[in-house]
Amino acid sequence: MPEILILYYSRTGSTAEMARQVARGVEQVEGMAARLRTVPPVSTVCEAAEGDVPAVGPPYVGSNDLLECAGLALGSPARFGNMAAPLKYFLDSTGGLWLSGSLSGKPAGVFTSASTLHGGHESTLLSMMLPLLHHGMLLIGVPYTEAALSETRAGGTPYGPSHWSGPSSKATLDMAEKRLCQALGYRLAEIARRLGRA
Repeated sequence: MPEILILYYSRTGSTAEMARQVARGVEQVEGMAARLRTVPPVSTVCEAAEGDVPAVGPPYVGSNDLLECAGLALGSPARFGNMAAPLKYFLDSTGGLWLSGSLSGKPAGVFTSASTLHGGHESTLLSMMLPLLHHGMLLIGVPYTEAALSETRAGGTPYGPSHWSGPSSKATLDMAEKRLCQALGYRLAEIARRLGRA
């Protein structure tokens, strides 16, 4: 069954919950499945290394996950208006996929969470789009025809879903934020199907 890869990094669980909601949207499209993957944290200690399998959560991503996917949803917490270093570190290792054009023509979307309401939601989403554009992926967002985009009182942008987790990162996704995540997943799966990627 064709799959949409949902690749994310999460420290407090908010981005991970968004990823699960994106997966719910993907699986609303008949004949499509979601593949959840994460990246290991990076360390300032050069000798530090993570095991091949995380203690909890989905497996770490590999280049085969990108090769096999029909589309990609990329998620990260906001770090000073940019994607988190572990996600960037992984993307920096995908030069071979860029050279072969393996991701070119596949649909992609992005999502983020931040602990502050004006904590760089949109710039983080834009920063995640840049390597996807270099890979030749077809970027999709969340259009204003999605009612939740006009109803949200927390996160949400046309560039992709966002979540406001609050100063202690404890706020859960509200209904509008969940609907926006699901809408992104649904659109990715539906567009991949229409493009014949599925």
